This record gives sequence, structure tokens and C-alpha cells, in this order.
Amino acid sequence: MSQGDSLANRVVIPSPDRATDSGAEMPAAVELRDDFSAIELRRLATRSRDANRARRLLALAGVRDGMSREAAALIGGMDRQTLRDWVHAFNARGPDGLVNAKAPGAKPKLSPGQQAEIAALVEAGPDPETDSVVRWRCVDLRRIIMARYAIDLDEVSVGRLLKASGFSHVSPRPQHPDQEAAVIEDFKKNSRRWWRKR
Repeated sequence: MSQGDSLANRVVIPSPDRATDSGAEMPAAVELRDDFSAIELRRLATRSRDANRARRLLALAGVRDGMSREAAALIGGMDRQTLRDWVHAFNARGPDGLVNAKAPGAKPKLSPGQQAEIAALVEAGPDPETDSVVRWRCVDLRRIIMARYAIDLDEVSVGRLLKASGFSHVSPRPQHPDQEAAVIEDFKKNSRRWWRKR
């Protein structure tokens, strides 16, 4: 391996341990792992369904081909520092390290045990005498969660909790207070007869 070949597979990064005569930091090179050729990296990029991963693979293929770090970074739509970060990820985990990790999100306010208690409460249904409601609404469950656990959830979060527990939103069909069952049945009978004639 010649000196030019060994430099082609390096990405230059700043190192605090090395300095020039003027005291400025001198960049140190980071080796790009050598178990993937430029052709293999490009092949992985064409097969990737993740556009960001494909761009990163193409930038690393450029590094492997001996492009300047700036030119390789431009292929991937990034700057040299970001390219260096992705080289570290690639060296550590291979092509799988070039995928954006999904953020874990906020920690749930209710513990799994508390969520199970609320699910059991909803499954059992309200007691009209003690709960003063005939069916659970999110606002009612919000009040109960606040009273039992001193946790303030908004109604949307309560709805998400119910959906995650396997419950669905059910609304009764609207009904007029003066509706008469006999008139409805007569209407249905006449409507069927009229429909058959056509």
C-alpha cells in the first residue's frame, strides 16, 4: 500500500494532542474501516430505502475513492465535521451506524401500573352514584388521574392513553328527544316498499 492509498481512506479531524509551531491545533486523520470498498458502499447506497443513509454511504465511497474531504462531504450534503461524525459511526457499527436513531421521546407521566389501573377502571365503567357520570369521558378520567396520582394530564393525553390501552372512541348516534319509535318503524316499512317498486 502506497502513501497515497493510505491517505485516501482517512478523514481529517482536529486533535487536541497535536499542535503546529504556532500553537494551533493540527488535524489528525481518522481511518475509514477497510472491510468495504467504494463499489460496495455505492451498492449499499443504491439498495438503501433511507435517503439519508444512502447520501452518507455515497460520501464515504467518495472518501474511499480519494476525494477531498470537502468534496466527499458535499456529495453527502454535509460539512466536513458531520462527515467525520458519520465516519466514527460507520467505523463503530458499519452501514447500520449510518441510520438516524429515533429519539426516545418524553418519559410517560403514568407508570405502567398506573396505566393498567386506569384501563381496569375504564373497563369496569363508572358508578353513577359515586362517580356522578354514566359513561367515562376524558375530562372525567383526567380528574380521577389528578385526584389519585397528582398528575395533570390534558384530555388529548388521556385519549392517547385510552387508545394505547385498546379502547376506542364511541359516540352514540344523535337522537331527537321527541322521537317516536312507532313513526320510525312505519317509515322504514314504507321506505322498503317504495325501494322494491323501483
